[in-house]
Amino acid sequence: MGIGPLGFGMMRLPQRSENPEDIDIGQLKRMVDLFLSRGFTYFDTSYVYHNGASESAVRKALVERHDRNSYTLASKFPTFLFPQGEKVGEIFEEQLERCGVDYFDYYLLHNLNRVVYDREVVPQQLFLYMKAWKNAGKIRHIGFSFHDDAEILDRILCEHPEVEFVQIIVNYYDWREPFIQAKKCLEVIQRHGRKCVVMEPVKGGMLARLPEEAEALLREAAPDCTPAGQALRFAASQDNVLAVLSGMSTYSQVEENTRLMEEFKPMGKLERLSLSNAKLLLMRHWKYACEDMKSLDENRYQVPISAILRAYNSILLQPDPCFAAELNYYKSFRSDYDRAFETGDYSDVTKKIGGAFDVTAALREAVQFETEHSFQSYVD
Repeated sequence: MGIGPLGFGMMRLPQRSENPEDIDIGQLKRMVDLFLSRGFTYFDTSYVYHNGASESAVRKALVERHDRNSYTLASKFPTFLFPQGEKVGEIFEEQLERCGVDYFDYYLLHNLNRVVYDREVVPQQLFLYMKAWKNAGKIRHIGFSFHDDAEILDRILCEHPEVEFVQIIVNYYDWREPFIQAKKCLEVIQRHGRKCVVMEPVKGGMLARLPEEAEALLREAAPDCTPAGQALRFAASQDNVLAVLSGMSTYSQVEENTRLMEEFKPMGKLERLSLSNAKLLLMRHWKYACEDMKSLDENRYQVPISAILRAYNSILLQPDPCFAAELNYYKSFRSDYDRAFETGDYSDVTKKIGGAFDVTAALREAVQFETEHSFQSYVD
């Protein structure tokens, strides 16, 4: 038993109004102080969080008030904004200035997938910039955050041995989900000998507020731990984890999470089993489900419809569906297929599943939502 790898994610900071730039700096200072006082040091921000105000908030609440050696700071380069030439260096220098630091302990290319990698990262040689910044002492460790499948992740790591860590989604709900592939992606990182930073361990709050029957199951397995705490412990119990990021929005959330991870106890087999069973109970609340979801993939377009609908079902269960992590995946996912599948007729598949639901209507609904709300506007 020892201190757990808890990180402070600066994406959902406390606000004084509906304006995401109106961060409650007073409360944030108290949250930062508590986090550090309990022995935790990893802070994670980005060029775009809170419309760009997160990095400035980090400077005010952390950097200007604490010794530089008392914490580690990560930020991310906005690949999806398509910066080119001199603009690349300008953005990086702007980030250092916003945060008020001379270097980042951890620096990431933000939100890589197959499309961003091939259309932006490779042509713009962004990893060369990363290595140059590291050689200049402005970065300690090079990494990237990732939203795609394990095969693409393996390709990037093979082509860039300079990468030291990767930030991916890891939680018990997404452990084997076809879009997010948490288990497979983590295994790729481990096979390459890299470290993992975990994001979305509580899946945007979804795993903190479970249906009554699922929460009762988890309480029985671990009476002294909340559902959110068990989700954090699951992620922190994996091998090679550098930090598990919790997007904490209140002082009470910092208090709860740091208390849980101060004396961290890795999760045992029985507790893991209870999480697997809790996921099965969550799946009972899916909008579109049938006894054999894989049978949906036997269609004329040879498209894994089950993956699209599983993702859509998951999106609808989350507190803020329009901010669901799955929205980072769909447009790159569909780039592998003839787009005609999106408007196809699947009445034969509907019959195959015994009319459990109208597959054509369900797919079109899912595609429309996952496309309209996608974070990836760069994909046609």
